[in-house]
Amino acid sequence: MTGAKDQLIIENLKVEVEGRQVLKGVNLVVPKGEVHAIMGPNGSGKSTLANTLMGHPQYKVTEGQVLWKGQNILELSPDERARLGLFMAFQYPVAVPGVSVVNFLRMALKSLRGTDVPVVEFRKLLREKMQLLKVDEAFVSRYLNEGFSGGEKKRNEILQMAVLQPEFAILDETDSGLDIDAVRIVANAVNAMRGPDVGFLIITHYSRILNYIEPDVVHVLVDGRVVRSGGPELAHELEQRGYDWIVREVLSQKEA
Repeated sequence: MTGAKDQLIIENLKVEVEGRQVLKGVNLVVPKGEVHAIMGPNGSGKSTLANTLMGHPQYKVTEGQVLWKGQNILELSPDERARLGLFMAFQYPVAVPGVSVVNFLRMALKSLRGTDVPVVEFRKLLREKMQLLKVDEAFVSRYLNEGFSGGEKKRNEILQMAVLQPEFAILDETDSGLDIDAVRIVANAVNAMRGPDVGFLIITHYSRILNYIEPDVVHVLVDGRVVRSGGPELAHELEQRGYDWIVREVLSQKEA
């Protein structure tokens, strides 16, 4: 049985960006061991939610809390959240010239564990994850995201996730701009990591990646609120019908 400390609990979360309220009372519970997807039209607040969860300073929380392991993570710095087992793959990863992928991964793992990682142990772990994701040896010698294609940036982030082995991963439109082979690689990594000890929140505009990762629950975010939740069939319905029908439904409820 999943206890409160094994769930990411979002309660009445309201967030402003540059003085404009974007999230207007988000409520969500995602237990470890489950994959939940958040879908919604552009401008609905999906990326705002993701960035708020990881502590981006541009996003001002005006109300609500986010509980993980019994703590309100909104009071913690991004690195403190990471040490609690949270991981986020960003929609637009940044380049870090002069730092190789392999060195970045080792530093990140050291920071997470609070102690140095023996070279032999790290190399073994990295090799395992590279084989899982079909990552070439030459890839990890390159500078972090410098000159990377969109697909390479996403593959690098998924490699980070696999190496760091978080307890809860937030994927913000990880499938954005990827070709079908890259989407499959991302999906295979998530599916390989699925289990009772890790939870996933996948934020996406399209249902394409959900054809390869079957979510336990799909939530629809419209105008800063979760307006509907359902099973994988909800994602397929949105793919067929688009978002207009659900937006009209929300507007008619407001007017009633």
